[in-house]
Amino acid sequence: MAQVLEFKLPDLGEGLTEAEIVRWLVNVGDVVAIDQPVVEVETAKAMVEVPCPYDGVVTARYGEEGTELPVGAPLLTVAVGASSAVDGSEAGPAAEPASAPSAQASGEASGNVLVGYGTGAPAARRRRIRPAVPGAAPAAPAERAPAPAAPAAPAYVEPTPAPAAQPAVAGHAGLNGGVAVRDAGVGPVPVISPLVRRLARDNGLDLRQLTGSGPDGLILRADVERAMAAAEAPPVPAAGAAAPTTTTAPVATAPAAQTGMRGERIPLRGVRGAVADKLSRSRREIPEATCWVDADATELMAARAAMNAAGGPKISLIALLARICTAALARHPELNSTVDMEAREIVRLPEVHLGFAAQTERGLVVPVVRGAQSRSAESLSAEFARLTEVARQGALTPADLTGGTFTLNNYGVFGVDGSTPIINHPEAAMLGVGRIVPKPWVHKGELAVRQVVQLSLTFDHRVCDGGTAGGFLRYVADCVEHPSVLLRTL
Repeated sequence: MAQVLEFKLPDLGEGLTEAEIVRWLVNVGDVVAIDQPVVEVETAKAMVEVPCPYDGVVTARYGEEGTELPVGAPLLTVAVGASSAVDGSEAGPAAEPASAPSAQASGEASGNVLVGYGTGAPAARRRRIRPAVPGAAPAAPAERAPAPAAPAAPAYVEPTPAPAAQPAVAGHAGLNGGVAVRDAGVGPVPVISPLVRRLARDNGLDLRQLTGSGPDGLILRADVERAMAAAEAPPVPAAGAAAPTTTTAPVATAPAAQTGMRGERIPLRGVRGAVADKLSRSRREIPEATCWVDADATELMAARAAMNAAGGPKISLIALLARICTAALARHPELNSTVDMEAREIVRLPEVHLGFAAQTERGLVVPVVRGAQSRSAESLSAEFARLTEVARQGALTPADLTGGTFTLNNYGVFGVDGSTPIINHPEAAMLGVGRIVPKPWVHKGELAVRQVVQLSLTFDHRVCDGGTAGGFLRYVADCVEHPSVLLRTL
């Protein structure tokens, strides 16, 4: 007899506490093998394919695409030992799913061990999930009163827990494991989908005023969308009714959430949410200052052209700038540090893990080149190219995006000359590089057209003063104007 096991969203590392479902890779009724990817999720760090530690038949999925789940929440249930694929409506009574059973329950061990799976003993059980059988009354939870027979459960199952003291609503108790939600002191609302409730809340709709088109009056997403469209349509005056006279009076403004004004709402989650949190924290905690200087990059561009003309792998401009940064940090190690405010200490870091800003379709990410201080310009070029390609594919791992000690931001690719970048917390500094363009410049006492770039350094004023920051930036500018200066440190 098949045993139904519950697979939860595993700990994806790096302190991540939630993930958003981007794409399901399996459907209810599909047969899965051990370590087969079953869902693609997006965390604040990267896109990840989550493998299943069990083999068997998928009996239920939890969460629609676009739903954000916390670590430890159920992802799907698998009937281990089932001989053939069945869908959720045809499955007979199944064994009680365990909360986190070991992989040995399937008779095999998962080679792709996830945190909480494949090695430990079973944890405490969560709740019973039994696929509904047509014509049979589903079992109600122990703390709720018995309810009449509910319709057969669809293939997608999304439980919505309710307070223990809240009675079940007739016709909805046990439907997909969910119950109607009761608003305090008002009455039951027949809706089980948290996405539907959130859509209504974000658009200022009262679910108690809607009539559901689902089974037994269940409110569906389509019902909410119809109500939104009706609210946006202008009212039609009654025939023969006189138009009332109105007077214009000042109206006090209020936030959109209070007045019911509707506009496009973009959730701050995933990469966008992580960027918002980090930059906000940086501005709150770091007393930053910015200094900048214009530099003649003509000789640097000529040196790069000569390197690439000599044959071998091409050297990128950002790799040369990175090599200049690591040489400058060796002279001014204060800027390769972080601040421990609890201990009231500045921690100078022994290695340079160089982050660089990369704009992708998913937003701004900062991949990290590890051990940049010991890499040559050729090695840096190769690593920048590799990480940039992985970033464009959305396949950066959390390890690729963490642990940076200094950031190089080449915003010149956007066609701008200067900027005052926000420090990538908890680092202490960031070097910004504008576009390199022909400009009038005094060269050897005469006016000439030269390739000029603006360099800006944003630094944490707690780790150093303006003299140190100015010395770092001046050394970088000197190396840009005269690349031979680098020979002293190579």
